[in-house]
Amino acid sequence: MDTKALAERLVGRCLTLGGDAAEVYLETGRNLSIEVRNGEIETVQEAGSRGVGLRVFVQGRMALASSNDFEEASLDDAVRRAVAFARITTADPDNALPEEQGVTAVEGLYDPAIARVPLDRKIELLRTLEALALKDPRITKSAGAAYGEGESEVVLANSNGLSKSYRTTACSIGISVVAEKGDQKSSGGEFCARRRWADLKPAAEIAAAAARKAGELLDPRPMKTQKAAVIFDPEVAYAVLGGIIQAVNGERVLQGASFLGAKLGRTIASALLTLVDDGTRAGGLSSAPFDGEGVPTRKRTIVEKGILKGFLYNTIVAKRAGVRSTGNASRNGFASLPGIGPRGFYMEAGVQAPEDIIKATAAGLWLKEATGYGINPVNGHFSAGASGLWVENGRVAFPVKGVTIAGAAEAMLSGIDMVGSDLDLNRRVAAPTFRVAQMQIGGD
Repeated sequence: MDTKALAERLVGRCLTLGGDAAEVYLETGRNLSIEVRNGEIETVQEAGSRGVGLRVFVQGRMALASSNDFEEASLDDAVRRAVAFARITTADPDNALPEEQGVTAVEGLYDPAIARVPLDRKIELLRTLEALALKDPRITKSAGAAYGEGESEVVLANSNGLSKSYRTTACSIGISVVAEKGDQKSSGGEFCARRRWADLKPAAEIAAAAARKAGELLDPRPMKTQKAAVIFDPEVAYAVLGGIIQAVNGERVLQGASFLGAKLGRTIASALLTLVDDGTRAGGLSSAPFDGEGVPTRKRTIVEKGILKGFLYNTIVAKRAGVRSTGNASRNGFASLPGIGPRGFYMEAGVQAPEDIIKATAAGLWLKEATGYGINPVNGHFSAGASGLWVENGRVAFPVKGVTIAGAAEAMLSGIDMVGSDLDLNRRVAAPTFRVAQMQIGGD
């Protein structure tokens, strides 16, 4: 099937039936998932998918209809529904489609080798991974090992002459295990996702990390409520960066629902903090030649040495704000309207080795797990349940569970005084190890 020709034809059909402007977003794909537990195969599932979303504009009104049936009658019905719905929705003068014809050249997004690896080899990889993790004497149970892979094609065409497409693949492997000591139980897991099969971490490395995470929090001790340093492990970067991502969403800024909305060009953090959104990195899990509306992706600095430099926009919100789209239109599948989201959000690495950050800490919490909201994007308050390792005199002293950490986001961001060199850009939201000089830690 010539999916690009189909998308272009559907754009024309939308206009013929009464649309002033139209966009067609078409997806096709395949997914495979495998789960193994205690050496036995629990599930093997493979499925194909396809669908098309049609956005139609009539006199400033906009509507979306979709179909996962590519038969002519079903597609024609979806077009008619989209046009009909657009005639009755509320008009918005900012409803618009992008006109950017180009794409960004991004390497390493598609690996045909993934599909050629035999199923038996993928199953054996999971069995090997589980067996290696269970060799650790602290580990008593496996909660299962899992493998997943997918490939997809995205085609986007609109009435401004855009006609673009790209293909991607991804594969992942992970395991969760349980460590026990007396009546204590502690779980831990490790996960690796890559665009290419050959880039997956070795099973031994994944197994060792999962076992370490489960075992290192056994024998926790209570601690008193106090103010002390907090060292954020890369595993818990989302607890900080997730709220910032929401706060730099251009729509939230326009709505007055962002604690950063009025601070463009101002210092909001330590000079050690630089945040980047990059949809162009070769092999990046969120990289793509264009965003969910067809705007070419870019690499942008959002916070530079503590100074807020910009927000994220799609086409409609950008027009409303009087700026240009930043290539951050996001789609949650073919049946969704474009939202706003990051393409590859990360904190730039610093110069300190993680072990040197630990050695430089007289007293503090090395945060390994965080639960709860993190940074509230509206008021900037930070709070989270926390588990990790207590550090005294530059050394790990004992595990800690069931405490809380809290503070104001800007005070916390301004308090970053050490940033590690251990940035892993293979995470969708990434940061190296970093230390906040002082936060409120709630214990006994």
